[in-house]
Amino acid sequence: MTVKAPNFKLMSTSNEVIELNKIKSKLIVLYFYPKDDTPGCTLETKDFNNLISKFSKNNCSVYGISKDSLESHKKFKKKYKIKFDLLSDEKKIAIKAYKVWGKKQFMGKEFMGLIRSSFLIKNKKIIKEWRSVRVKNHAQEVLDCIINIQ
Repeated sequence: MTVKAPNFKLMSTSNEVIELNKIKSKLIVLYFYPKDDTPGCTLETKDFNNLISKFSKNNCSVYGISKDSLESHKKFKKKYKIKFDLLSDEKKIAIKAYKVWGKKQFMGKEFMGLIRSSFLIKNKKIIKEWRSVRVKNHAQEVLDCIINIQ
């Protein structure tokens, strides 16, 4: 099942507007995460960062997206020496387009929040999606998927 990937324009940590439809890589990974510098999000981001050269070798760009401010993203990126761009989606444009905003539960409370999800995009189409992601080994799982479809 392939679905057209919703286009978006978001500010990146390299101070450029990233427009999905203008990214030149053959493959694109978008991973949506709830919050900068929190345990699960840090682990997930560091895992993608540790594998970034392997993603690059497979002509794949990786972007992390959350509703944190650009300022927050820049601190997070610097703290962990992240080698790829984080995109700020404070208005939840991409977050809503990719349907990753929804009801969450934490310690018995229900609230609206970002549901950790990842998307693999090729030729402007979503070719694989991971919803309600478990952080452990997720970046490796995404990389394995990319290697398998090459």
